[in-house]
Amino acid sequence: MSKRVLIVTGDAVEALEVFYPYYRCLEEGFDVTIASPSVKKLQTVSHDFVEGMETYVEKSAYGLDSHVAFADIDPAQYDGLIIPGGRAPEYIRLDESLPAIVRHFFEANKPVGAICHAAQVLSVVPDIMKGREYTAYSACKPDVVVCGATYIEETLHTHQNLISGHAWPDLPGFMREFIRMLR
Repeated sequence: MSKRVLIVTGDAVEALEVFYPYYRCLEEGFDVTIASPSVKKLQTVSHDFVEGMETYVEKSAYGLDSHVAFADIDPAQYDGLIIPGGRAPEYIRLDESLPAIVRHFFEANKPVGAICHAAQVLSVVPDIMKGREYTAYSACKPDVVVCGATYIEETLHTHQNLISGHAWPDLPGFMREFIRMLR
């Protein structure tokens, strides 16, 4: 039976951080579901740095259909969870169904891949994150620390069932470790 992977995201997800894991998991033969607050065509974005700016710029990228709403997810039906970054985490974490989904994967010790701003989603389950180690985009360090976790300065880190990455340039190692753990 094929492994089932759940990707939780929403509008303004960083395009590379959702498409790369999605297609990489499909390439492995996994059954992949993209969940969002409601079923819709999501608008992805591209984040990049330009000379002279201290933070990234954002441009519209590709559309991506979500398959199911968070409220309709039974996380027990999935073997692994991926949380992409971008700006989506800042608002999907407000969805009342999301904390139970995230909590399930940690309590069941299933692989969780969290990259970039995904730390904002993990902040909704602070009791689960306390004592863990993970990395995230540097601007998300306060989200990691406020949960009682240890922010790791490395761009890629694995601790227990959590694979974390700093940003989209880290996707090859991030996905290699996620797939290894999922198998």
